[in-house]
Amino acid sequence: MSAFTLSQILVAIAIVFDLISFQFKARERIVACLFISGILISIHFCLLAQWTAAGLMGIATVRYLTSIFTTSKKAMWGFSGAAVVMSALTFSGITSLISCLGTLFQTRAAFCQRDKDLRLLMIVGTSFWLIHNILVGSPVAVLMEMLFIGSNLVGYYRHYLREKLTPS
Repeated sequence: MSAFTLSQILVAIAIVFDLISFQFKARERIVACLFISGILISIHFCLLAQWTAAGLMGIATVRYLTSIFTTSKKAMWGFSGAAVVMSALTFSGITSLISCLGTLFQTRAAFCQRDKDLRLLMIVGTSFWLIHNILVGSPVAVLMEMLFIGSNLVGYYRHYLREKLTPS
């Protein structure tokens, strides 16, 4: 099996965790699913030799685990700084910049106290990762980001819009 094929299989498994993540209301459960997904996605990027993305997802995995226990702004800034340093050390052009921007939005999201804010910032960050994955040629990762955004929007609708839009 080629490294590319294995990378796509790992991302397909990550998709399952991404899809269920935003169907939870509790931010701890959302972030726990993202932690598992992050491990798989980081390995996926290693197999594709996308070192900035692999490093950023490795940092994201630790960030998700940490944010289950704290929403500390100090932790958020520490992970943001680590993302910028990782991007600088592994810089390989526009894809490094795009993935760093996506990570910075998702880092802010992970440390939001309200799951509503987490959802909205994750949509922005995921949009950057969608562009990144198109540019690096990972079709299953592109699908993953599209499904992630869709799942997030469904969860947002279920938890915040349905009651407002449904007549009483």
